[in-house]
Amino acid sequence: MGLVGRRGHSTVGGAYDPGMSVVASVFVGLAALLHVYIFWMESIAWTRPEVWKRFSVADQATADVTRPMAYNQGFYNLFLALGAGLGLVLWWTGHETAGRTLVLFATGSMVAAATVLLASGRHYLRAALTQGTLPLLGFVLFLLAG
Repeated sequence: MGLVGRRGHSTVGGAYDPGMSVVASVFVGLAALLHVYIFWMESIAWTRPEVWKRFSVADQATADVTRPMAYNQGFYNLFLALGAGLGLVLWWTGHETAGRTLVLFATGSMVAAATVLLASGRHYLRAALTQGTLPLLGFVLFLLAG
Protein backbone atom coordinates (compact mmCIF):
# COMPACT_ATOMS: atom_id res chain seq x y z
CA MET A 1 0.00 0.00 0.00
CA GLY A 2 2.05 2.92 -1.24
CA LEU A 3 1.33 6.33 -2.64
CA VAL A 4 0.71 5.51 -6.29
CA GLY A 5 -1.80 7.83 -7.89
CA ARG A 6 -5.32 9.18 -7.74
CA ARG A 7 -7.02 6.98 -10.34
CA GLY A 8 -8.11 4.15 -8.10
CA HIS A 9 -4.65 2.95 -7.14
CA SER A 10 -3.65 2.09 -3.61
CA THR A 11 -2.85 4.87 -1.20
CA VAL A 12 -1.89 5.07 2.43
CA GLY A 13 -4.44 2.98 4.30
CA GLY A 14 -6.16 1.47 1.27
CA ALA A 15 -8.35 2.63 -1.58
CA TYR A 16 -8.34 6.04 -3.19
CA ASP A 17 -10.77 8.48 -1.61
CA PRO A 18 -11.80 11.30 -4.00
CA GLY A 19 -13.28 13.28 -1.12
CA MET A 20 -9.86 13.41 0.53
CA SER A 21 -8.41 14.94 -2.66
CA VAL A 22 -11.02 17.69 -2.50
CA VAL A 23 -10.38 18.41 1.19
CA ALA A 24 -6.61 18.35 0.63
CA SER A 25 -6.97 20.68 -2.34
CA VAL A 26 -9.03 23.13 -0.29
CA PHE A 27 -6.26 23.38 2.31
CA VAL A 28 -3.56 23.71 -0.35
CA GLY A 29 -5.63 26.38 -2.10
CA LEU A 30 -6.16 28.28 1.15
CA ALA A 31 -2.42 28.08 1.87
CA ALA A 32 -1.73 29.49 -1.59
CA LEU A 33 -4.21 32.34 -1.08
CA LEU A 34 -2.69 33.14 2.31
CA HIS A 35 0.75 33.36 0.71
CA VAL A 36 -0.59 35.67 -2.00
CA TYR A 37 -1.92 37.88 0.79
CA ILE A 38 1.48 37.79 2.52
CA PHE A 39 3.04 38.77 -0.82
CA TRP A 40 0.67 41.72 -1.02
CA MET A 41 1.56 42.86 2.49
CA GLU A 42 5.31 42.50 2.02
CA SER A 43 5.79 43.59 -1.58
CA ILE A 44 3.00 46.10 -2.15
CA ALA A 45 1.67 47.48 1.14
CA TRP A 46 4.79 47.21 3.33
CA THR A 47 5.11 50.92 4.15
CA ARG A 48 1.52 51.27 5.38
CA PRO A 49 1.48 51.50 9.19
CA GLU A 50 -1.27 48.89 9.53
CA VAL A 51 0.98 46.45 7.65
CA TRP A 52 4.44 47.06 9.12
CA LYS A 53 3.00 47.03 12.64
CA ARG A 54 1.75 43.46 12.00
CA PHE A 55 5.38 42.50 11.40
CA SER A 56 6.57 44.16 14.64
CA VAL A 57 8.44 46.89 12.77
CA ALA A 58 9.19 49.72 15.17
CA ASP A 59 8.37 52.77 13.05
CA GLN A 60 7.86 54.20 9.57
CA ALA A 61 11.58 54.91 9.12
CA THR A 62 12.42 51.27 9.79
CA ALA A 63 9.67 50.15 7.42
CA ASP A 64 11.13 52.40 4.73
CA VAL A 65 14.65 51.02 5.27
CA THR A 66 13.47 47.39 5.26
CA ARG A 67 11.21 47.83 2.23
CA PRO A 68 13.63 46.22 -0.29
CA MET A 69 14.02 43.16 1.96
CA ALA A 70 10.25 42.87 2.43
CA TYR A 71 9.68 43.35 -1.30
CA ASN A 72 12.03 40.47 -2.09
CA GLN A 73 10.60 38.24 0.63
CA GLY A 74 7.09 38.86 -0.62
CA PHE A 75 8.00 37.44 -4.00
CA TYR A 76 9.24 34.24 -2.34
CA ASN A 77 5.75 33.88 -0.88
CA LEU A 78 4.13 34.60 -4.24
CA PHE A 79 6.25 31.97 -5.99
CA LEU A 80 5.34 29.37 -3.35
CA ALA A 81 1.67 30.24 -3.83
CA LEU A 82 1.97 29.95 -7.61
CA GLY A 83 3.71 26.58 -7.25
CA ALA A 84 0.94 25.25 -5.03
CA GLY A 85 -1.74 26.58 -7.37
CA LEU A 86 -0.09 25.20 -10.49
CA GLY A 87 0.37 21.88 -8.70
CA LEU A 88 -3.36 21.74 -8.01
CA VAL A 89 -4.19 22.53 -11.63
CA LEU A 90 -1.84 19.81 -12.84
CA TRP A 91 -3.20 17.31 -10.30
CA TRP A 92 -6.83 17.91 -11.25
CA THR A 93 -6.12 17.80 -14.99
CA GLY A 94 -4.57 14.34 -14.81
CA HIS A 95 -0.88 15.18 -14.49
CA GLU A 96 -0.61 13.46 -11.11
CA THR A 97 3.16 13.17 -10.76
CA ALA A 98 3.93 16.76 -11.69
CA GLY A 99 0.97 18.05 -9.68
CA ARG A 100 1.82 16.06 -6.58
CA THR A 101 5.47 17.08 -6.82
CA LEU A 102 4.65 20.79 -7.04
CA VAL A 103 2.02 20.69 -4.31
CA LEU A 104 4.25 18.80 -1.89
CA PHE A 105 7.29 20.96 -2.67
CA ALA A 106 5.39 24.24 -2.30
CA THR A 107 3.50 23.30 0.86
CA GLY A 108 6.58 21.64 2.34
CA SER A 109 8.55 24.84 1.70
CA MET A 110 5.79 26.89 3.34
CA VAL A 111 5.93 24.66 6.42
CA ALA A 112 9.73 24.83 6.47
CA ALA A 113 9.60 28.64 6.30
CA ALA A 114 7.13 28.72 9.21
CA THR A 115 9.48 26.47 11.18
CA VAL A 116 12.41 28.80 10.50
CA LEU A 117 10.25 31.74 11.59
CA LEU A 118 9.44 30.00 14.87
CA ALA A 119 13.11 29.13 15.36
CA SER A 120 13.85 32.86 15.09
CA GLY A 121 12.10 33.48 18.40
CA ARG A 122 9.16 32.37 20.51
CA HIS A 123 7.41 35.69 19.98
CA TYR A 124 6.87 34.57 16.35
CA LEU A 125 4.72 31.60 17.41
CA ARG A 126 1.43 33.13 16.29
CA ALA A 127 2.84 34.21 12.93
CA ALA A 128 4.45 30.80 12.40
CA LEU A 129 1.18 29.03 13.18
CA THR A 130 -0.70 31.36 10.84
CA GLN A 131 1.83 30.82 8.07
CA GLY A 132 2.33 27.10 8.57
CA THR A 133 -0.93 25.46 9.63
CA LEU A 134 -2.80 25.52 6.30
CA PRO A 135 0.15 24.22 4.26
CA LEU A 136 0.89 21.53 6.87
CA LEU A 137 -2.70 20.30 6.71
CA GLY A 138 -2.62 20.46 2.92
CA PHE A 139 0.67 18.56 2.78
CA VAL A 140 -0.48 15.75 5.08
CA LEU A 141 -3.93 15.46 3.51
CA PHE A 142 -2.45 15.50 0.01
CA LEU A 143 -0.20 12.59 0.97
CA LEU A 144 -3.20 10.70 2.31
CA ALA A 145 -5.34 11.56 -0.72
CA GLY A 146 -3.10 9.52 -2.97
